[in-house]
Amino acid sequence: MKTHLRIALVVLTALRATLWPVVAHAHPLDSEFDCRSNPHAFIMSLENGQFIDSNPMRVENNSVNAFRPAHGTDLTVFGFRVYAVIGYQRDDTIFRKGSGAAIAAPLYGAVVSGPVETVETRVRQAGSDATVHQVIPMLLTAIVCDEHRIGPSTHETHETPEPR
Repeated sequence: MKTHLRIALVVLTALRATLWPVVAHAHPLDSEFDCRSNPHAFIMSLENGQFIDSNPMRVENNSVNAFRPAHGTDLTVFGFRVYAVIGYQRDDTIFRKGSGAAIAAPLYGAVVSGPVETVETRVRQAGSDATVHQVIPMLLTAIVCDEHRIGPSTHETHETPEPR
C-alpha cells in the first residue's frame, strides 16, 4: 500500500511540475480578437509587456510584420498556442516596411498552431468575427482582424517620437 501511495505522489508531483510552467506563463490574447483594437495598440501592449521580441522576425513584401513570442512566454488565442503575432499600419513607425507595395488597410493578428477547421470553430464559438486563414495545412492558421473587422476609430496613425 505504501508503494502505491509513493507512486501516486511521485506521479502527481511530476504532473504538477510539468503543467505548472504552462499555466504560470500562459497569456491569453482572446479579448484582443473582438477586433476593436488597432495594430499599434495590439503590438505595443505585447511589446511593453515583454511578451514579444521588439524586432520583427520577418517583414513580408507587403509590409506585414511578424513578431516572435519572447523566450519563456506562452501566448494563446482561444486555447491555441501562438507561433507569431502579426501587424501593420501605414505610417506607423513601429512597423518596418517591406520591399514591395504595402497593404493599404491596417491589420493585426496571430498565427497559431492548429488546423484551420478547428481554429475556425473555436473563433466562431468565442463570438469573434476575425478572419481565419490557413498558413500551413494541418499545422498553422492565422487569425486576423483587418479593415473590415477592426472597430471604428481605430485607424488613426500612431507615430513614435524621434529620440532627442
